[in-house]
Amino acid sequence: MHRRAVHFGCAVVVIGLLAGIAGAATTLLLHGIEHLTYHYSFGSLLDGVEGSNRVRRAVGPMLGGALAGVGWWAMRRRYKQPSLSATLAGEQPVPRLLMSADAGLQVLLVGSGASLGREGAPRQLAAAWGDFGVSRLALTDADRTILLGCAAGAGLGAVYSVPLGGAVFAARILLGTWHPRALGTALITSSIAVAVAAPVTHLEHPLSWPEADLSYLLAFLALALAPLAVAVGLAFDRVMNAAPTLKVDSWLVIPGIAAAGLLTGICSIWLPELPGNGRSILDVSMNSELTLTSAALILILKPLLTTLFLRAGAVGGLLTPALATGAAAGALVTLALNQWAGTQLHVAAVSLSCAAGVLAITQRSPLFAALFVWELARPPIWLLVVFAIGAYSSYGIAVLRRRRVANRPSTTAEA
Repeated sequence: MHRRAVHFGCAVVVIGLLAGIAGAATTLLLHGIEHLTYHYSFGSLLDGVEGSNRVRRAVGPMLGGALAGVGWWAMRRRYKQPSLSATLAGEQPVPRLLMSADAGLQVLLVGSGASLGREGAPRQLAAAWGDFGVSRLALTDADRTILLGCAAGAGLGAVYSVPLGGAVFAARILLGTWHPRALGTALITSSIAVAVAAPVTHLEHPLSWPEADLSYLLAFLALALAPLAVAVGLAFDRVMNAAPTLKVDSWLVIPGIAAAGLLTGICSIWLPELPGNGRSILDVSMNSELTLTSAALILILKPLLTTLFLRAGAVGGLLTPALATGAAAGALVTLALNQWAGTQLHVAAVSLSCAAGVLAITQRSPLFAALFVWELARPPIWLLVVFAIGAYSSYGIAVLRRRRVANRPSTTAEA
């Protein structure tokens, strides 16, 4: 028993270190591809897109999509990669090289401007490297499952600098448990990973946030926007679940992903916030730089472009696209009220509370949604309560709606 505990403790540290390295590596690679695609040296992706010419904006995502499509087509012709959930369930062994190569292609695609989340790559890479790192330790199957789930969550935590969000993602969403052993392991591994990757991934947000005196007003607005967040979240889920339509091992993934990249690039000529995982949208939303027109267009185009990539056979995360879509919806309402009703509502706080509600719907975890948004934006701690109200009220409405729909057939039959 003592030997098993020592091995498990060593494995926890190894998983945290490797997940942090995976997060840092994917971040550095992503930034390198972004700089190459849009030919810029300093600043954010949005700065690079805005500083590039129209031809580069249109062609860059198309070329990146074509290269990623070639890689996926070549891999899928010979190998069938199990999903991360299947490997966590023990249904399939962890295909370390295959998952690492797939993660690299995801980074290539997102770095060149694809409208997909970047968290899928570090999750896969952390799980693959973590499985290798603990392969020689004496662990039970249950311990190995916990460690792999925590590795994936820690990879997400590392790339976004969200230790609590990464831990809750691992325990609640990937492992589906609140067992102290799983939750404690998730907290330790995610914290280590974030600390290791911090020199590469840590970003400051020097924003001006509202005073705590407005907490009651913002809490009321978060509650009032919950129905909108539910509508946007359910629509986002419905659109994403419709993909893919192409056979993933068909050569058509190459022109399909390239075409989705070209369309994204063309749209970015007028809306430079669209390329990438959605961080640019969150930045302009938090800095109150969105207009009514741009918020409305982003609300429509961001999920549309994301599902086009998925339908073409691409692989990527959905966290930040969903978050950006929710932020655009919240910003649209806030800007409309400020312009037409003469209010002076804080755009960032209101839009992020709506984003937390949308993320609670798409991830089916209001706690994760509230923590993730709060850690990502780094506002005052009292705003965590506002985000939690937005997330839990939206999730509650969605649950009530789901129960009502589930009970409808039985009611009809009795009648």
